[in-house]
Amino acid sequence: MAERKQIVCVYGGYRRELCPIILGHSKGQEKALTYQFGGQSESGLPPRGNWRCLWLAQVSNVQLRDGPWHSGSTHKQPQGCVEAVDFDVNLRSPYNPIHRL
Repeated sequence: MAERKQIVCVYGGYRRELCPIILGHSKGQEKALTYQFGGQSESGLPPRGNWRCLWLAQVSNVQLRDGPWHSGSTHKQPQGCVEAVDFDVNLRSPYNPIHRL
């Protein structure tokens, strides 16, 4: 996350291209709020991408790669994906992450 690398992985049986925005825990399990900008998903993917909430235990075939960082163009609502935030790439994070990047 600190190096702003893109991630290519499989989640829910679909290949996804995404950027991790927030990492932490919910209900005792590791979770991530990501911005998916490429690949597939069950619900489809808008042309500019969409926010995705992932349980990390269900992510496989992870590869890091260089490329442009994607984080969406609007942040109208607070995130409800990650209950306890460990990392947040946003410098002005309102979630009091344990670690700042």
